[in-house]
This record gives sequence, C-alpha cells and structure tokens, in this order.
Amino acid sequence: MDMATIALLAGAGLLGGLCNAIAGGGTFFTFPALLAVGLPPVTAGATSAVAIWPGHAASLIGEGAVLRQDLIARPGRVTVFALASAAGAGLLLLSGDALFRQLVPWLLLFATLLFAAGPMLNRWLARCGVSIGPVSAACAEGGVALYGGYFGAGLGVLLLALLTVTGDDDLKRLNVVKNALATLATSIAVLIFAFGGAVVWGPAALVFLGATAGGVIGGRLARRVNPQTLRAAIVCLGLLLVWHYA
Repeated sequence: MDMATIALLAGAGLLGGLCNAIAGGGTFFTFPALLAVGLPPVTAGATSAVAIWPGHAASLIGEGAVLRQDLIARPGRVTVFALASAAGAGLLLLSGDALFRQLVPWLLLFATLLFAAGPMLNRWLARCGVSIGPVSAACAEGGVALYGGYFGAGLGVLLLALLTVTGDDDLKRLNVVKNALATLATSIAVLIFAFGGAVVWGPAALVFLGATAGGVIGGRLARRVNPQTLRAAIVCLGLLLVWHYA
C-alpha cells in the first residue's frame, strides 16, 4: 500500500469521523474512498461499516438508564431489529458486486436526499403528532434495520424520523435510542461481514484510525462549526457522488 493510498484512506476516515461528530454523513467519505483504492463495491461497503462502527458504539457511553428502559426492557423490539439487520447484511453479501454496483447511485441518492431533508422531516413529524401502532412500528423498524444492514448511509436520519412517530417527544432520549439501534444494526452487520470474509482489514484499520481522530476533533469543534453549513456541503458531495457513479 503506497503513501497516497494510506493518506486517502486515513483522510477519508478523518473527514468521516469529523462529520459524524457534528452532523452525520461520514459514510459519504469512507465508502467512496474505499472504492477509489480498488476495493470491490461489496467489500468497500463492508469495510466502511467496520471502520465506522466504534463511533456509533462510543456515543452510548454513559446512557445506561435510557438503554435499560427503552431497549433491554423490550427484547422483542431488539430481536426484530437484530434479525432484520442480519438479513440486510446477508443480502449485501449474496447480492454480489455487479448488482450492488448498479444500486450504488440509487442508494447514494436516497441517502443524500434523506440526509438533506432529515431535520425538516423530523420537525414536521413532531409538529403533526403522527403516531402508528406497535405492529406497524415493528414492521417499519424492521425495514429500516434491513436497509441499515445492507448499506447504512443515512440510517440515523431514518431512525430518528421513525422514532419521532413511534416514541415520546423527548428528543434527547430519542437520540440515544437512535444511536443504540444504529449501533446494534452496525454491530451485527460487522460480525456478518467479518465472518463472511468481506472485510479488508488493512484499509479498515486506516479508515478507523482517521475516523477516531476525526471524532475527537469533531467533538471539540461541534460548538464552533455550523451544522447546517456542514450538512449542505455533505449534501453537495452526495449529489456529486451520485453523478460520478451513475
């Protein structure tokens, strides 16, 4: 691995971790970078998921009370979400590079539009006071988990929007639950990708190290950087990637 490749992967991880700490959207940097260094699409998706997993997990430190009440006390919800996440990860491995390559522009477009509209969608749902029944909620969470296991970009936005119409109106609490479910989906996908031999560990380590540094820096810059400005830049990047891979 030459120095240019090392710099690209570590830099993508740094930017991804930085963005995740402030506004989200880190996958828009890590996944294309892994493709750019020659990894096949399925391998790039799996390796990106492994590299950014610790950032999801770290967000749950100190949130034990919420996790016990909203997840551990509801094993059925966790089971459905876990099984759907596993199905999504397995589907990625089974779909193969040719099909996944065709889907990449559409997945990126979906994630970009979702990322752009996420805050507005969440505010609108909260104002409308929309609610759905437990069965419909379980089906919706299963669908979101399936997507999270398969690709995952924009998963946090999808989850927060869904939790807004199925949970209470405590945004801080919903954000913890969102992070927990995203961590669960990513953890299961990572295990399946690892045992399925879809992860290239050298690039994963470089992206992970960059993402860790980016997360630390982003945490310190979160109060100084305008999240809306960063979000707009990430949306522009997403649309550029859609055009590139189309």
